[in-house]
Amino acid sequence: MSIDLSNIPRISLAQIPTPLQKLERVSRALGTNVWIKRDDLTGSLLSGNKVRKLEFTVAQALTEGATALITSGGIQSNHCRATAVVGAQLGLKVCLVLRGQPEEIVDGNLLLDSLCGAEINTFASSSDIFRFPEIIQTKYDELTRRGYKPFVIPIGASDGLGLCGYLSAVEELQNDFLQNNIDPEYIVCATGSGGTQAGLTLGVHLNQLNNEVLGMAVCDNTDYFHKKVRSDVSDWMRRYGQSVDLDALKINVNDRYIGPGYAKAGAEIFDTIGWLAREEGVVLDPIYTGKAFHGMIEEIKSGLLRDAKNIVFLHTGGVFGVFPYKQNIPTNLVSH
Repeated sequence: MSIDLSNIPRISLAQIPTPLQKLERVSRALGTNVWIKRDDLTGSLLSGNKVRKLEFTVAQALTEGATALITSGGIQSNHCRATAVVGAQLGLKVCLVLRGQPEEIVDGNLLLDSLCGAEINTFASSSDIFRFPEIIQTKYDELTRRGYKPFVIPIGASDGLGLCGYLSAVEELQNDFLQNNIDPEYIVCATGSGGTQAGLTLGVHLNQLNNEVLGMAVCDNTDYFHKKVRSDVSDWMRRYGQSVDLDALKINVNDRYIGPGYAKAGAEIFDTIGWLAREEGVVLDPIYTGKAFHGMIEEIKSGLLRDAKNIVFLHTGGVFGVFPYKQNIPTNLVSH
């Protein structure tokens, strides 16, 4: 079946369709056909999976007459950077609430946030996370007093609005599979805020596809993401008057490769990032895609994916997140 999203507000931001390419040398090394969906190429500054979500989220904000966007994430959030760029493009005020303490020299996504004129607010105390709704409300009230009409976007634009980005992307993936004459057993993605996995999972379900979506968690655990995907799909149903059997959704999450925690990566992740860059000229980041790709490799070698003939890895972007971690890149990967 085809999913009709024509009645949902949408603006054109992403450069789509993005390529699907086979990683020839990686496939030979692993003994499995590994394909990569290049959603890191949805744009330049406005790149990655967040752009597909923002096409729907920001369209709704404009429909409601918003003149300012408030959103949040980690200090090197790809989503916040993408929102800052969209705001600059559309003439909207952007207020970012970021978890973490910036380095003395601003780098990566945070540098781009500043260049694009976003108003940046940071909180580093772990106790502040419990005051998060209060912090967002304070910013909302402040912007309102200053004459703006704010619209709050959740972390990662992950809710019933944002999941439409990857609900619509499923049709694009179907065309990719037909053109390459493949029917991959798995579509693998990094799962951080849950919206990308929710959209893919719902899209595969509604289109009655055989492909299984596997989310490689970069934070939280399997139980959390099972609830988060169901929550996002429930929100989608409420917004658009749809009905889906939540118990019939195949929600697959692997939480074994999170490592030390969110935005923290071990040496094995940087080794994987370096290996893929040298073998295929594809760059991952240590927060999301590096962890997910590393976990996928390990599962191909000895785990869930070892018998799969074709696997598609969704590259959700994040290249700017490499730069703040440059001190973690092994020196033997750097040419002299």
